[in-house]
Amino acid sequence: MPKSIVIKKSIQNFNGKVNVDGDKSLSIRFCLIASQGIGKSKAYNLLMSEDILSTINCLRRLGIQINYKKNYCEINGLGINGFNYKKNITLDAGNSGTLMRCLSGCLIRSPYKIKFIGDKSLSKREFRVNEVLKKFGANFYPKHKKTLPIFIKGTNFVRPIIHKDDIGSGQIKTSILLASLNSPGETIIESKKCRDHTERLFKYLKIPIKIKRKKDYDIIKSKGLKNFKSFNYKIPSDPSSSALLIMLTILSKNSSILIKNCLINENRIGFYKIVSKMGAKIVFYNKKMYKGEKIADIFCKTPTNLKSINLPKNFNNSSAIDEFISIFIIAAFSKGISTFKGLSELNKKESKRLDWGFKILKMIGIKAKKIKNHGIKIYGNPKLKLNGKYIIKNYLKDHRVAMNSVILALAKGGDWNIHDYKSINTSFPSFLRIIKSLGGKYEKN
Repeated sequence: MPKSIVIKKSIQNFNGKVNVDGDKSLSIRFCLIASQGIGKSKAYNLLMSEDILSTINCLRRLGIQINYKKNYCEINGLGINGFNYKKNITLDAGNSGTLMRCLSGCLIRSPYKIKFIGDKSLSKREFRVNEVLKKFGANFYPKHKKTLPIFIKGTNFVRPIIHKDDIGSGQIKTSILLASLNSPGETIIESKKCRDHTERLFKYLKIPIKIKRKKDYDIIKSKGLKNFKSFNYKIPSDPSSSALLIMLTILSKNSSILIKNCLINENRIGFYKIVSKMGAKIVFYNKKMYKGEKIADIFCKTPTNLKSINLPKNFNNSSAIDEFISIFIIAAFSKGISTFKGLSELNKKESKRLDWGFKILKMIGIKAKKIKNHGIKIYGNPKLKLNGKYIIKNYLKDHRVAMNSVILALAKGGDWNIHDYKSINTSFPSFLRIIKSLGGKYEKN
């Protein structure tokens, strides 16, 4: 079985029109929320990546019936706290931190201990929702353990909570909101700006929720113990996956791409804002609202030149948290010195992405240095040619590291050997097929 892909030739100019896989965050949230509704919910364009398959497998172990039809996935929800709890259940979250943390909120009434496990990468990441779910009445075993494997046991006496989140984590916020469905009274969250897909879905489904948006924080109030009906959802294309194809277009010669029906939620388009400030030519066409979310067609063409950026301190970094390696690479081929700060969350992802971004830049001969406040300074070189041999391995199978390496190889040349390429299936299973349709050439080794 091939374990790596080899790329030796840069891509020729292309003019592509593509449909990108469904958004990963929305796909996971659809599955979890549909499992709490009453009746059969249908998802079209559900992302069929390893993270979503892990989500479906976990829900099935909890007694939820899920069926695949010709062009949609059907989830038969049994209402709030409708899981069939049994003794000695083990839930394997695979590589998905989103699943691990968000599903925990749904288990707040489990009468038995439930064991969470995950792959090597996930087992090194903090569980992060232990303390806040304890406020609702849940218990975790071993008591002070912060990583997998870990056990959660719920309570019959769920209580509403007040929580302030200074991190800005959509996963923590979602875990709280899902737990709040099981609690009497009103749960209040004061959260730094971050992904807000869950509260948008709650609002669309008429689950009692109030959102007050302030400059830096959102105040969210949710009332529990109200069942809601099943629903249908066509998942928009993933803006994080789409960003990789935009990156390829930006760094290639005389090329363009159109991506159809992509999510453009304000908390997810930081990449597009940043690279536009750097000179990228990006346009959102056919903007519209779909069940609480903004979507559009995204067009991009190769820019004539790229300039550096000093990212402002008040920029919402969480809106580009999955795309910073792409941004670093684009900055490497831009004119001038780019500076990025406040990126501590990058090293809490599937791999230490701030460190990996730095490592890739050094590998290709770009001057870069780490700076205080979890930052990086990149000295761009638009004339840099890649002629060497480059090996990407031992990156904890982080799909973003793998895909960014593929894009860099295709756009700028060199002789590349990228190990563990199947990690790409974690979030973007059609990635290599789309690359091939645009004219990219690679070999499996």
